[in-house]
Amino acid sequence: MDRDGEGRRTFLRGAVVGGAAAVSTTLPGTAAAQAAAGTAKGATPPAATAGYVYLTPDEGAFIEAVVDHMIPADALTPKGTDLGLHVYIDRALASGWGKGERLYRQGPWKQGTGNQGYQLPLTPAELYRAAIPAANAACVKAYGRPFDRITAEQREAFLVGMQQGKVTLENGPPVRTFFGMLYQNVMEGLFSDPIYGGNRNKAGWRLVNFPGVIATNQQNMDKFRDRKMPTNPLGIADIS
Repeated sequence: MDRDGEGRRTFLRGAVVGGAAAVSTTLPGTAAAQAAAGTAKGATPPAATAGYVYLTPDEGAFIEAVVDHMIPADALTPKGTDLGLHVYIDRALASGWGKGERLYRQGPWKQGTGNQGYQLPLTPAELYRAAIPAANAACVKAYGRPFDRITAEQREAFLVGMQQGKVTLENGPPVRTFFGMLYQNVMEGLFSDPIYGGNRNKAGWRLVNFPGVIATNQQNMDKFRDRKMPTNPLGIADIS
């Protein structure tokens, strides 16, 4: 693994704290939020990119750049897009989860505390739709280009700034709330069953020696405690 890749792995480990601590606040009455809310009420949504179910071209470019930066190609795994993490996120946003089918959405939308969980009136899909253009606008303001066109060093600085709440998403949702969900979805795509679009070739499972849906590792824990356990992970499709 090269030093740049190692640094990004360190960022991933540190980002867990930032994601878990993402603040839950009310959403300002911004134009982006109103547009997202209008989509939920029946307005025509932007057209998705070819190959995507939900993401638009600009949204797809942003997500692809994010997953390739968070999960770079190295000796451990291919890069994020080769693992299908962008596909996983797109499918998730188009699903019942993305539409907020299991969220309570009657309000009132008061400011919450960090331990009260997600408090915004937006569904996950609406949160992404409001946050991505605001994040790209912040990148243009800081670096002169949207996120997918800035350098690796600038991407690192921007993502760390989002994690720490130092980036402001003008006309967008709270930055740490968005970063927390984005990071969680990247990790889900890396380690979920391949049937959902991510974890291609079960590379995420192989990374941590996870045997898949038939998880019978307990009897091997002592035997392979100090060495790598050979495994051929099984996914849902393998046993269906």
